[in-house]
Amino acid sequence: MSRTAPNTTRTPASTLRKSRSRLLAGVFTLALAGGTVGAFVLPEIITPAQAQLTTNQPAGTFSFADIVEKVSPAVVSVKVKKDEDKLAANDEEGMGGQNVPPQIERFMRRFGFGPGAPGGPDMGPRRGPGHRAVVGQGSGFFISADGYAVTNNHVVDGASEVDITTTDGKTYTAKVIGTDPRTDVALLKVDGKSDFPWVKLAGKAPRVGDWVVAVGNPFGLGGTVTAGIVSARGRDIGSGPYDDFIQIDAPINRGNSGGPTFGLDGEVIGVNTAIVSPSGGNVGIAFAIPSETVSEVVEALKEGGQVARGYVGVQIQPVSDEVAEALNLKEAEGALIAQVQPGTPGEKAGLKPGDVVTGIDGQTVKDSREMSREIARKKPGVTVKLSVLRDGKSMTIPVTLEQLPTDVASADKSKADQGDQEDGKGIPRLGLSLAPAKGVAGAGDIGVVVTDVDPNGPAAERGIKAGDVILDVGGKPVMTPAEVRDGLATAKKDNRKAVLMRVKSEQGTRFVAISLGDQKG
Repeated sequence: MSRTAPNTTRTPASTLRKSRSRLLAGVFTLALAGGTVGAFVLPEIITPAQAQLTTNQPAGTFSFADIVEKVSPAVVSVKVKKDEDKLAANDEEGMGGQNVPPQIERFMRRFGFGPGAPGGPDMGPRRGPGHRAVVGQGSGFFISADGYAVTNNHVVDGASEVDITTTDGKTYTAKVIGTDPRTDVALLKVDGKSDFPWVKLAGKAPRVGDWVVAVGNPFGLGGTVTAGIVSARGRDIGSGPYDDFIQIDAPINRGNSGGPTFGLDGEVIGVNTAIVSPSGGNVGIAFAIPSETVSEVVEALKEGGQVARGYVGVQIQPVSDEVAEALNLKEAEGALIAQVQPGTPGEKAGLKPGDVVTGIDGQTVKDSREMSREIARKKPGVTVKLSVLRDGKSMTIPVTLEQLPTDVASADKSKADQGDQEDGKGIPRLGLSLAPAKGVAGAGDIGVVVTDVDPNGPAAERGIKAGDVILDVGGKPVMTPAEVRDGLATAKKDNRKAVLMRVKSEQGTRFVAISLGDQKG
């Protein structure tokens, strides 16, 4: 096998500077590393950043080094001990996770990390046959000189012991002040010192295209810095009702969970919490919790160890184009109320299914996610004024919020028994066969049960399935297949482009808009 001779040709300095500039454009955001604590990358929260990047340098010498030098002392490695039986079934973050590529595992074992390596981060003392304490690692950062630090909830969830290691190698025991699973934020506290280096949470949101720097502890390798840009804002990744993530392209890997992402002024713009990765490694799509969300949660956790959120007690959904047509709305905006839970503030205030919430205290509500976030930001006991469209008329309904229950009651998810059915009258135009709910075991006493669905029909295209219960059509309750047909006929007679049906399924209650132009037969 031949060896490649070293390149001894001297390259002009100007060419090197240009090459460095081109390479810099591909650099990604820095993030702290996590361990065996979950599939999400942990973000960090920082308070007053103590660094401002000097930008008066020549383009060829531009560097993130000044920022990194000043903020990295505030970034810490978070090590947790958990009983193995408390780990989630899908807890695969960090070293030893089953999604880690084999070549990465070999690399980690070579440097004393991972399964099979003495003292590896996922190895722990056994406490009897088949039982051991599992050690996981994540990232975090100090937000005050007196020892408050931020990390992800999923990093410390179920931990029996939490230790923080600083960049100078010192380890401190930390206690969990409080956690908020809905935003995946946790607040820690180290006692006994008042001079910890700390960073500041940014007071304003970054712009798409802004440079960012992330610091973390990927795969337990120690403090690691990456850089990139803000790729997008307001991302909903389906992790919860309050999703509002910043998307960045900085390399974030397992173990970065809870680590901070900085702007060029040295302030924390977000806490790294999740990645999109088919392989388990970085592919340039990572998500961070915005600093404004982290600030709100941290203040609440400091005060009482938990976050008290406002609660209306309604099930809502987005207003699609089809729903807007069915309701004769000018724009497909707002939050459509599909169900009002009994005994809740929403029922007491007089909210009804079919109402469209278009504003809260004079501020426009664009969609259901925005309504959820805005109500959650309000404290229990506060009265909000909801701008509502009902039957084409605008009105204002005051609602006094209560505290969001820790386990919010979900809508009835019982599916109709498909074994004891009565033959319903077919409705070929929608591709449905129906029967009164009273005649189908397990379907309840209200509405009309869908007993069969034509897979090629308009109803199937809108997601209606056998076992679903139609509660009303065109705003009117239905109890028989004939009433469903009458509701369709009325909408057709009124020259409606679509008809709105309220449907209860395993996933809850929702409105489904069926375009009358889609009817067949």
